Amino acid sequence: MSLLIARVALKPRFAALALALTTLAPLAAAAQTKTPGDREFGQYLSSECSGCHQTSGQQTAGVPAIVGWPDDQFVAVMQSYKDKDRPSQIMQTIAGRLSAEEIAALAAWYGAQQP
Repeated sequence: MSLLIARVALKPRFAALALALTTLAPLAAAAQTKTPGDREFGQYLSSECSGCHQTSGQQTAGVPAIVGWPDDQFVAVMQSYKDKDRPSQIMQTIAGRLSAEEIAALAAWYGAQQP
């Protein structure tokens, strides 16, 4: 009889777990999908970038061109600077103070520009 009582007592917990999983699953999927950055915000933020990176899309003095980069590549490179996996103290400092939203906005802006 005690086994039967234990099973009955556990059922509400399983129901709550099942409810939580079905509620959270769509949220987890949404978090994994890419949210495009805000291009206007990226344009606003780009003024600091254009001090070194040419808006013409040309590489100069060892500073790479970033105009026209695919968004995911831009984000990955900026994240690697932020994580200090790529060498460049200047870019590590700049990327280190940018939020994910700001990086996505810059990626959207530069990705939409034509060299």
